[in-house]
Amino acid sequence: MSADAQNLTGVWQGLYTYANGESVSFVATLIDSSGALSGSTHEPCPRAVSASGTLYATLAGSRSGSAVEFRKTYDGKVPRFHAVDYAGTLNADATEVEGRWVIRGVWSGKFLMIRPARTEESVERKATQRA
Repeated sequence: MSADAQNLTGVWQGLYTYANGESVSFVATLIDSSGALSGSTHEPCPRAVSASGTLYATLAGSRSGSAVEFRKTYDGKVPRFHAVDYAGTLNADATEVEGRWVIRGVWSGKFLMIRPARTEESVERKATQRA
């Protein structure tokens, strides 16, 4: 697969799961600049933090081949646990990243991020626009 086909730039729907089976959905917006990742997430605020609202975080990390790593740093609404490390594997058609997250010494669990497959038409259209 070419480096361009593996580019992670885009909007991803995600789900992270705690060891007890409880899951939280999130939306990640990624920018992949030659393997350097940046971006942001938003997710529902847990009841323990606030009765309603949304949590926001920034992302910074890297992609090397199918290996994806990033740190999610919350914007300050989460009082005790500010940063979460994610490490996962990109699937062959670059539509899923699956792996583990960890808050060092506290919690860990699984995560999955999914985005729509790129269609041949959209790839062809981009190539035509660049020409």
